[in-house]
Amino acid sequence: MADHDPGAGVQFDSSASSLAADLADERLIRTQGLRGYGQLFWNRLRSGELGSLPVVLGLIVISIGFYSAEPRFLSSRSLVSISQFAAPIGIIALGIVLVLLLGEIDLSVGSVSGFTAAVMAVLMVEHGQSMFVAILAAMAVGVAIGVLYAVLYTKLGVPSFVFSLAGLLGFQGALLYVLGKNGTVNLPSDSFLVQFTRFEFLSPTMSYLLVALIGLAYAGSQLFTVRQRATAGLSTSPIALVLVKTGLLLAGLGLVTYYVNIDRGWSYLWLFFVLLVVLMDLALRRTRWGRHVFAVGGNEEAARRSGIKVNRIYFSVFALCSLLAAVGGLLAAGLQTSVSQASGTTDTNLTAIAAAVIGGTSLFGGRGSAYSAMLGIIVLQAIQTGLNLVGVDSSVRYMVTGAVLLLAVAIDSISRRIRSSSGRG
Repeated sequence: MADHDPGAGVQFDSSASSLAADLADERLIRTQGLRGYGQLFWNRLRSGELGSLPVVLGLIVISIGFYSAEPRFLSSRSLVSISQFAAPIGIIALGIVLVLLLGEIDLSVGSVSGFTAAVMAVLMVEHGQSMFVAILAAMAVGVAIGVLYAVLYTKLGVPSFVFSLAGLLGFQGALLYVLGKNGTVNLPSDSFLVQFTRFEFLSPTMSYLLVALIGLAYAGSQLFTVRQRATAGLSTSPIALVLVKTGLLLAGLGLVTYYVNIDRGWSYLWLFFVLLVVLMDLALRRTRWGRHVFAVGGNEEAARRSGIKVNRIYFSVFALCSLLAAVGGLLAAGLQTSVSQASGTTDTNLTAIAAAVIGGTSLFGGRGSAYSAMLGIIVLQAIQTGLNLVGVDSSVRYMVTGAVLLLAVAIDSISRRIRSSSGRG
C-alpha cells in the first residue's frame, strides 16, 4: 500500500491567504470597498437593523411639515431654543436609556429630578450653603435613591415598575415637604447655575474651533480603529470612506454652527448635554462595563453564567439613572430660575421615557445607544416648538406625542420580529 501524502491534492490559494481573517470564511459578509460597505448597510436594513434611521427620517419629515406651516420653525432663534430647552430632559432620558438597556424601567425620574432640585434650592437659598455644596448634596441624594432602587431589585426582588411607581409618588410628596408652605424657591439670577443654563453661549470663533476639533477627533478615532483591525488581520473600512464621512461631518456641523451663530450660537447647556452623551456612548461601546450592560440586557442568565457580576451592573445603572435625573433637575431649575411644586412633575417622566424609546432604545432590552436620548428629545422638543408656533392647543401636543411614541414602539417591535426571522435575534 502506497504511503499517503497528507499534502497531496491540497492546493493553497495565495489570494485567499491574503484575505483578512474575517473575510476568508464565505459565510461571513464581505465589506471590501465602498460597494461592499453599501451592500452591508442594505443587508442590515433588510434584516431589521434599522438603527437611528427611522428617527432621522421622522425628524426630516417633522421639519419639512412645520416649516411649510410656519417658516419661523427653522429660524436660527428657534433652533437655539430647541437645543437649549431639550438638554435638561435629554439628560434625564439618558439615564432612562441605561435602564431600558437592561430591560427595566424607572417611572420616578421626574419626581427625583424635582426633589433633588428642591434639596439644592433650599440648602442654598434658605440655609445659606454655597451652590457647590448644594449641588453636590443634591447629586448625592440622587445616587442614594438609585442605590436604594438597586437594593430593592437585587435583594428583595421588587419589580422595577413597582418601586419606581412608588418612588414617583413618594418623591413627589418629598418635593412638597422640602419646599414647605411657600411652595416655590427662587434662585438668585446671578448664580452660576442660572447664568450657565440661560445666558452662556459659545462664541463664533470657539464654535468653529470646536467643529474642527470634532472632525479631527472623529477622523483620528476611525483611523485608529482601521489600524487596530489591520494589525489583528481583520477587514478594515476603506480610507476613502473614512475621509468622506469626516468631510460630511465637518460640512454638516459647520453649516449648522454657522446658522445658529446668526442668533446666539450654541448654549453651554446644550454642549454639556452633548458631552455627556458622547462620554456615555464611549462607556457603553468601548468599556467592559458597557459590554456587560448589553449582555445583561440581552440575556441575564447567560450573562451570569459567563461570570458577569449581574448585581453590580444593576447597582451601577440604577445609580447612574437617578444621578442623571438629579443633574437634569438641577439644570431645569437653573433654566426656569426657580424650583416649585410643579418641578419634575407634569409630563417630565413620560417625556424622558418617550425620548429614549423614540430615539431607538428597545423596550425589550439589550438594544439602544446613548444617542437615542439626544435624537428622541430633539424630536419631542421640535414637535412641541412647532405646535406652539402654529398655535395648536396643548392637548393636541399630548396626542401627537403619544402617537409618535406608539409609532416608535411599533417600529421597534416589527424590526425585532424581522431580526428574529432572519436569525439575528
